[in-house]
Amino acid sequence: MKKTRYYPFERNRYFYGKLLTVRDFESEQKYFNDKRRMMNRLLHGAGVITGLQVIAVDDKSVSVEMGAAIDALGREIIISSPVTLKLSMMDGFTNNEYAKNVYLCIAYDEKGKEPVHSVANAAVRSDEISEYNRVLESYRLFIREEAPDPASFPLNNVMDQTSVLYQDSQVRILQSTPRYVNPGQLFEMTLRVEKTLQAAKVFFQYEVAGDQVEAESYGALTFSEPQDRQETEYEIKVLLRAGRSSKGKSRVGVKRDTAVLRIGDKQVPLAASSMNELNIINRAVKDQWLEDYVNRSLEDSLESSSEPCIYLAKINLLQMGPTYIIEKVEPVPFGEYVYNASALHKLGQNDGVSSPTDSPIVTKSSITSLGSDQEPELKVAYNRENNEISFNLGLPSVQSNQDMRTGVVEIPVASLNKFTASPFGKGGKSYVSDEIEHGLGAGDTYIVTGLEEVSDDYISDILSNSERVYYGASDVFKGSEFETSGPEVKIGTLVYPRKGTFRVGVRLQQPTEATNIRVRWWAYNKPSEVREASSAVENSVREAASGKEE
Repeated sequence: MKKTRYYPFERNRYFYGKLLTVRDFESEQKYFNDKRRMMNRLLHGAGVITGLQVIAVDDKSVSVEMGAAIDALGREIIISSPVTLKLSMMDGFTNNEYAKNVYLCIAYDEKGKEPVHSVANAAVRSDEISEYNRVLESYRLFIREEAPDPASFPLNNVMDQTSVLYQDSQVRILQSTPRYVNPGQLFEMTLRVEKTLQAAKVFFQYEVAGDQVEAESYGALTFSEPQDRQETEYEIKVLLRAGRSSKGKSRVGVKRDTAVLRIGDKQVPLAASSMNELNIINRAVKDQWLEDYVNRSLEDSLESSSEPCIYLAKINLLQMGPTYIIEKVEPVPFGEYVYNASALHKLGQNDGVSSPTDSPIVTKSSITSLGSDQEPELKVAYNRENNEISFNLGLPSVQSNQDMRTGVVEIPVASLNKFTASPFGKGGKSYVSDEIEHGLGAGDTYIVTGLEEVSDDYISDILSNSERVYYGASDVFKGSEFETSGPEVKIGTLVYPRKGTFRVGVRLQQPTEATNIRVRWWAYNKPSEVREASSAVENSVREAASGKEE
């Protein structure tokens, strides 16, 4: 890395009779250019300002639309008219058997313009001497076949830390964690698998390790690329929780000697360092980000590579015999954009700095049974140390009815596998609960079921009487204000009279992001006259069956 120095600033001082040379005029231009470029870099950053969209015009060529950008040295890059280029004819595109994803980059460039005869040089040399009369500020489009190091985007590192677990010409695995979390806060560790279409199937497994950090749902992570589809990118999220009473530096990542990575039939080792640093703090995370940003040194703020560029597109290539086709174009894959203040205001992204009270609050709820003659009550307690609110709802007990029981069963419709935190239930598939004991004993029982809908704030729903139970076909309310926010389902029951148990089954009518379907059930004993009629029918059936056998 190289720190380009714009300062100290030095400008011409003019006086009558001063002899002006080439050096003076160049210094004049440099003074204003350096000031403007440094302010561009510090106030706006680097990236695409507008336009510069990349689209595939055919199987082998792309077009770059007109637009503007600022590079990491604060220099403006302008494309004044669309340009179409064939990938294989561009700088940087090598004969690699088309086994890699490639990146289309743009960089600032200068070109001489208007060659003229140099009178001064002709006095020294006898041959014809020409110089350029103008310098055209232009651009250069080229291909890079290697993905950039995540550390080359310094602003992203203020909020997150990304490390490379594995990288070769066809597969790259990245691990990202936030730099700061609050005690007891849930946060995500993200694994990103990037691969080419030619690469073999990837299998990845390891145990998550970390001091002062615990896995919320599971301690092991497994990713197995699906056999029925092929993508070039996969994201796997692991839900973790920071220690509730801990603070200071922590580490989280791959537990030593637990990682298994297979690409096709080949097992490959991971990077030796597979742990990210995590800081557990009591203050608001956004405030800490802002403090880190403003406390950067001027050298760090102006740090850039010796030949900075902007990644306009990631281009996925598919090998077709001896040649290739463009399968997919992903614009600005590393999010290098520059937003002006008006756009940020409209987007609502400049609402100011959060206060410490904006840090995530941990909530707990519980229900206590009261006497049947007592009134409902709600108790709320706040633990300032852990930033935790506890709700306790007291409900009067209901006199039991020997002929009726009720309860709720939550039926999982999508099993939480080990490599995703956001599973989906499949439409058209049935899901069945475990056996439920209704408490009325053996014998004939009626079971009535309904789809119960409550929000995440269950206690508030109870107090405000806003919970809902849908019986029968809930889709009759579709399009009205009473439409269910949950999935459309069909519900059935299976009763075991001799065992005093039953099961509840649901069938999804459409895919859903919900992980559970909540079903309210009521169990009733048959009235005595119904039981007697049922017994008479059963006896008649037995007698008829017996006579037929004789």
